[in-house]
Amino acid sequence: DSARNGFSFKGIKDYLECYRSGKLTPTQVAKNIIAMLEDCDKSTPPLRAIVQWDQEQIMLMAEASTTRYRNKCTLSCLDGIPVCLKEEFKVVPYRHRVGTVYLGTQPETEDATVAKKLREAGAIIIGVSNMHELGTGTTGCNPNRYHKIPRNPYNPNHFTGGSSSGSAAAVAAGLCPVAIGTDGGGSVRIPASFCGVVGLKGTFGRISCHGSLPLSYSTVSVGPICTSVADAAIVYSILAEPDQLYPYGLKQPKATLSDMCAPDLKGLKLGVDWTFFKACDAEVLSACEKAVKHLQSLGASVVEVSLPEMEEARVAHVICILSEMRDFLQPDFNKHFHEMNLETRASLALASQFTALDYIKANRQRTRSMRFLQEIFSTVNCILTPAVPCTAPRIYESDLLTGSSDMSFTVRSMRFMQLGNFTGIPGLVVPIGYSTAGLPISLQVMAKWWDEAVLLRIGLKLEQFRDQTKKPSIYYDILA
Repeated sequence: DSARNGFSFKGIKDYLECYRSGKLTPTQVAKNIIAMLEDCDKSTPPLRAIVQWDQEQIMLMAEASTTRYRNKCTLSCLDGIPVCLKEEFKVVPYRHRVGTVYLGTQPETEDATVAKKLREAGAIIIGVSNMHELGTGTTGCNPNRYHKIPRNPYNPNHFTGGSSSGSAAAVAAGLCPVAIGTDGGGSVRIPASFCGVVGLKGTFGRISCHGSLPLSYSTVSVGPICTSVADAAIVYSILAEPDQLYPYGLKQPKATLSDMCAPDLKGLKLGVDWTFFKACDAEVLSACEKAVKHLQSLGASVVEVSLPEMEEARVAHVICILSEMRDFLQPDFNKHFHEMNLETRASLALASQFTALDYIKANRQRTRSMRFLQEIFSTVNCILTPAVPCTAPRIYESDLLTGSSDMSFTVRSMRFMQLGNFTGIPGLVVPIGYSTAGLPISLQVMAKWWDEAVLLRIGLKLEQFRDQTKKPSIYYDILA
């Protein structure tokens, strides 16, 4: 806990203090959220963070939580905490649309594993959040009739980033301190970075993907988007464990938070490939270099490393994720082509050009890249990079009508993200400052497989680098 002057986001601790002191009950908080959700829908432009919500459902969970607080028998430290889940997850009783207009014709009757776990922990699920259609882009631009374009709370004329766009916007706008996203090419970390909040992509298989649409089975990890690193650690500790319904994570070592609260970073070696690190906008680079110096001042040492074959890894990741999505979405592409956004059609059409040979070669590259990382992680504890090379791009009038397709931006925005998705290592993005235009800038920390604990330890210290947190221009104080 660090005392802060000026604005600070309301996190899990603030909610728990209100509940335990009796200042507010989960029921009162739920009523505030419902009023805010109604306001979001009416505002100009609408925030479009939460795309499906149900007043009755929210109140039922909140009242049950209020009773547990009264009887002093709470279920976990997420009891009564408002959360939302990306529309890619099945959440009863919402429609599993995954950002489309044609999926989810009936309300869901079964929860995804993460939704079930959040319910068991006593969380209040306030609804499902907006996303880039079928997770196919990094802007969050989704002009179809059910979704519309979510707005960046720091500047509503800019994108949130994608594909977990609504999740990041909901957290940054104060609607909930916790949201869950999926990340196949930066889809948790890019929107978290653009919206100035914390995003954690767990190791591949660490948190169950069961009950989310299996768009790309070899690159997608699940992770929380939160207002702080401590909150991300809490959510991670509740969600990270094997799930019999999700075979990829069955053999994982036990999740720990060991040494997370160590007073300094003495003994830690931070790997930086400076050539790779510096390929970003000047403002981003300047902030990220200062943040690295801050970590050094806490006792960590910076070790120069070389990340080999990054261009090959980048191309191979694109081949893997698009080939797997195209394979899974083949029936949709044939049957619902005209109901898809133009950008989605273009991406899937591009994906159909890859051959089996391309896919096999890409997976050979994966083996090579994982081997390189094994060697690098034998000498350093983590790898540091900027999160995204630029700040959130602006929204143009035409984007609202026809969507946006900018391949060069997509490629650039994923630059520092793809290694984590391609090889399965975990990554954490933490906001470290703002551009002169007031848009958030973040640094990324990546560690070896299953070592999320070291990310969280470094992340806690990284948070202290930011001398102030700017208040987003769209912000709802649910506890006020």
